[in-house]
Parts: sequence; C-alpha cells; structure tokens
Amino acid sequence: MSPRPEPRKPFRAPRPGGRPSGPGARGPLRPGGDRRSSSGRDFDGIGGDQVEGRQAVLELLKAKRRSVQKIFIADHQDSSEILDAIEFEAQKQRVQVHMISMTRLDKEARTEGHQGVMAFAEKLKTVSLEVAMGKKQPFLLVCDGVTDPRNLGAMLRSADGAGVTGVVLPRHRSARISPTVTKTAAGAIEFLEFSDVGGIPTAIDQMNKQGILTVGLAGEATESLYDLDLGSGPVAIVVGGEEKGLSSLTRKRCAKVVSIPQMGKISSLNAGVALSIAAFEVARQRRTQKSAE
Repeated sequence: MSPRPEPRKPFRAPRPGGRPSGPGARGPLRPGGDRRSSSGRDFDGIGGDQVEGRQAVLELLKAKRRSVQKIFIADHQDSSEILDAIEFEAQKQRVQVHMISMTRLDKEARTEGHQGVMAFAEKLKTVSLEVAMGKKQPFLLVCDGVTDPRNLGAMLRSADGAGVTGVVLPRHRSARISPTVTKTAAGAIEFLEFSDVGGIPTAIDQMNKQGILTVGLAGEATESLYDLDLGSGPVAIVVGGEEKGLSSLTRKRCAKVVSIPQMGKISSLNAGVALSIAAFEVARQRRTQKSAE
C-alpha cells in the first residue's frame, strides 16, 4: 500500500521555488507566457490543456495519460484529503507544485469554481473516426452543435459513467474542452477517447455504413427511446445543442430519431439530462443482453 499523505496544515507558506504573490510579482503563469483572457479559446485541437477543480486535477494525475506541466494551489486553504492526494500524486510524478494566493489564482483561472487548484497539461489527443468506430462493440456519443460548456461537461461525465467508448465532436460550432468543461466533467475527460470531425452529418453517414445504429434525440419525435434495441450491437447517441437541437441535415442522416417519454408539462429535457438517460439505457440493455448470453 502507498503511504498515506501527511495531514495538511490550514495555513502554509509558499514552497521553495513557488511563485511570489506580493505586489509587483505578477507574471505569466501559463506555459510560454500566454496570458489568455477568461474568454480565450483554443483553435487547434479540442483543448483540455488547462484543468481546474480538485477532482479534475486529481484524475488528471491518476490517469497518467498525458504529461502534466505545472500545478498551482492556493495557499491558506483548510485541510483537505483531496488536496493532500493531489500533492502526493504530483510529488510521485515529479510535477511542479506552486503555492500562490487565492486572489492570484482567482485572476488567473478561467472558471469561478476552480476550488483553489489549477493545472496545465498536454492537450488532449484525438483519434480518427475510423479508430473510434473500430472498437469492439462501439458506443459513441456524437455532439451536434453543443456549445454550452457546462452541458458538454455534464454529458462527458455521464458518458464515462455509462461506458461510452468514444466522443465525436465537430471542429466548428462546438464547445471545446475548456476549463469549464473539465471542471464540470470532474475528471471524465481523462478516461474518454475523442474524435474531432469536419462535419457531423458526414460522420453519421460513415457510422451508418459501418453498421452502427445512429440514434438522434429530439423531444418532438414520436418514436420512443425505450422501443429500440440498443443492447445487441454498436450504437451512437446523437445529441443537439440546447437551443436548436439536432440540425436538419443531422436529423435526416440518423437511422432513428427518438424522444424520451415524459409525464410532466415540460416539452423537452435539458440536453445533458436527455443524454444521460439515453446513455444509461444503452448501458442497461447491454448489461441485460450480456447476462442473458
């Protein structure tokens, strides 16, 4: 067993080698001196290089799928097991940990919910759609114009929990894996495989040709999600954005377009909630199918 990290002290001085936080000490925290604003966006790749939030940073370290460059922790925080675990993992992996003031971290972070922890890491790598479709019994999440980062983060968290094998994102008109996404996903991005594609309709065409059942979610659809066989073959759940839902071309390309039956007065579910229900229905049917074999 690994030795248990020593208890944290409520107040700690900056470590040797850490960055000073006094007046005049401000300097670029980000690798390469990049001081992007909170609204900055990565245009190359899907992002994921700035990770904020305690659970997200801990999972980044535990996954060991990409290199971690630096971690910043706000000093004078109350004792916490998860902060101890972050420092313990960082020490084992020889990742630099810098103690800075909470005020400084607030200014450098790109979310309001960073919980006093921020890390910089290698950007998330992507795989081709062919690789994603080539998995044994692929289970894909396809995001068609999901631009709300919190919604995307919630979807990714549910996707990991339901056993999704790959996430397909369009290169344009889509949220990137921003700090808000990483915080909301609570570390799920470290265990998912991503594909970025030029267009979702074309990608769905490719999935259809590969025998993957493409299922679009639309609140007004007459066919029910629960009437589909989702457990015996490869499947892709296609989710649209909050305001417009599935694009007309994407909807036409999906093999099935279904809704989730509801008993209340609201006409449609939040996109993240709808995806969660659909993803776990796939997981349930697959588990039932496997038990019956």
